[in-house]
Amino acid sequence: MCHAVENFRTFDPCTLLSPVPAVMVSCRGKADGERPNIITVAWAGTVNSDPPMVSVSVRKSRYSHGIIRESGEFVVNLVDAAHCEALDFCGVRSGREVDKFDRCHLTPMPAVGLSHAPAIAQCPAYLACKVRQVLELGSHDLFLGEVVGVQVREDLFDEDGSLHLERAGLVAYNHGVYQRTAEVLGFFGYSVARPEVLARRMRAYRP
Repeated sequence: MCHAVENFRTFDPCTLLSPVPAVMVSCRGKADGERPNIITVAWAGTVNSDPPMVSVSVRKSRYSHGIIRESGEFVVNLVDAAHCEALDFCGVRSGREVDKFDRCHLTPMPAVGLSHAPAIAQCPAYLACKVRQVLELGSHDLFLGEVVGVQVREDLFDEDGSLHLERAGLVAYNHGVYQRTAEVLGFFGYSVARPEVLARRMRAYRP
């Protein structure tokens, strides 16, 4: 049996899910010499593991929407705190009017497995995606992308090859504000880990 709690405020149905990853999605059309573009997306997520797939939701009115639909490619670039201002700029200016790579001093580079969409060289990691399906939802279209290539910056690996993405200081979007994701509270399965395993694993996350 559920009981009402007085210290909560009721909202109309809305997209309050927070925090969410804040990413820069890069794309480019198929025409030779076409200028690449970047769109900031806070509505991105993992949707499948085999094959690996992610989704991004984009309004039909956005410049990148037509580019992604036409090329069938996009790159999800993870963003660190050093490039938070570029992340914000790419969300409030249109690629129809501004060369965002040039304006934000970012460099397009080839993305593994793709022919058109570039990755952003200054970002610590990216997922190269090919569009497998487009779902028209209402205000946004959801692009389902199969991940065909991934690259991660070398300095985020230990000598044994283990990845420490928490060191990248990635940016999250939390109801209108950007926040750094840095403090490690645990790891997958830590609630049932043996004490010695817990201690050993957590040591790896300390500066």
